[in-house]
Amino acid sequence: MNNSNSPVHKPKMQLSQKVCSIPEALSVYINNVVYEMKRRGEELCVLSLGEAFFDIPMFSFDDIDFKKGYHYSESRGLYELRHILSKYYNNRYNASIDPDSDLIISAGSKPLIYMAFQAVLNAGDEVLIHEPAWLSYPEEIKLAEGVPVFIPFDCGVDSIEKYITNKTKMIVICNPNNPAGKVYSRNELEFLYKLCRPRGIYILVDEAYSDFLDNDLFCSMTSIVPDKDGIIVVNSLSKNMGISGWRIGYAISSDDVIYNMLKLNQHLITCPSTLLLLYISKHFDEMLDITLPQAQEVVRKRETINQYCKSIGLIPLDGTSTFYLFINIADYKYSSLDLALYLLTKYHISVVPGLAYGNSTERFIRISVGTENIDDIKRSLDLIKQIIMNDEIDKNYINDTLTELKMNHFSSDCQHMDGN
Repeated sequence: MNNSNSPVHKPKMQLSQKVCSIPEALSVYINNVVYEMKRRGEELCVLSLGEAFFDIPMFSFDDIDFKKGYHYSESRGLYELRHILSKYYNNRYNASIDPDSDLIISAGSKPLIYMAFQAVLNAGDEVLIHEPAWLSYPEEIKLAEGVPVFIPFDCGVDSIEKYITNKTKMIVICNPNNPAGKVYSRNELEFLYKLCRPRGIYILVDEAYSDFLDNDLFCSMTSIVPDKDGIIVVNSLSKNMGISGWRIGYAISSDDVIYNMLKLNQHLITCPSTLLLLYISKHFDEMLDITLPQAQEVVRKRETINQYCKSIGLIPLDGTSTFYLFINIADYKYSSLDLALYLLTKYHISVVPGLAYGNSTERFIRISVGTENIDDIKRSLDLIKQIIMNDEIDKNYINDTLTELKMNHFSSDCQHMDGN
């Protein structure tokens, strides 16, 4: 008979090694610190958010079937909105999209990109990522049991071929690029397709910033490859329309790829918010008329800040689109993560470390011009320049502040982070 006072042996509960092996999303981590500081009443200059704040009125819900909004809708996405998006791509990019087979809508572009990786990759398949690259690409590839292979930011499209092996299954690009703002030309896209399709290599193009251009002519990959054979295009109403909190994205590809993604969507999401899709379907043209000029205006604001950076000796990577600037921190003695945490905790300026966007971009920081006014951005840049020049840092202050905020200390070694 067991002694009731004897300690009961409990085996250690196990976690997924695959999930434990990936780090937090660094940009989200930075913004979580921002949210915690704001909750405590602190004022910040927020240059880290991956969104632009638009002035969008609330349209009426009176002509929307509110009862329908309480319930599930099609897992491909609301029929009406799929047809609207198909027509939009046709009119804007001269792309023929079958809304019943070539397109799926889900809860943001992030899960759709993950579904795309899951839909086409087998274990050990290599995926080329052209840096600087959105930080979730490599982690989602790993979760899909693929192998991310990084192409340095200073490697042009015409040099990508040397990274291709017999294990390469896909190339991922972001067009326009987050965080540099580069816009891939039609010639570059055509070159990539001619490079990849004969080798059976998919091209995934993240077009989430397709409306954030001023004078540049954006070329969608859907206009290069009318039959969508070998391409997957992902886009975001959340990002382009300034409604990031609504989490609405969509993907366009050949019917076999979309069908594989649909099955995953059925098991993971079921469908995006029916009510929000009804709202956007009803007011799509009105919202676009309001948000598109504001997107173009924020790109002009970006160019103003771009010129100011150069005038004070902060050099951004070349780019003309989005609302981001990717700024070189030059010979600053410490890491981009150290700089970002010091700026945030000591001076209440939030930026994202270049470490988040690739191995070749550690010596950069990303700033967003989408949420703050020009004068505050300029003042923050002046201070950033001064800190870089003086190699200023106080790691004890960073650690003490994060501890006071009860925030984890970010670790890029992918281990559980110490919250003490």
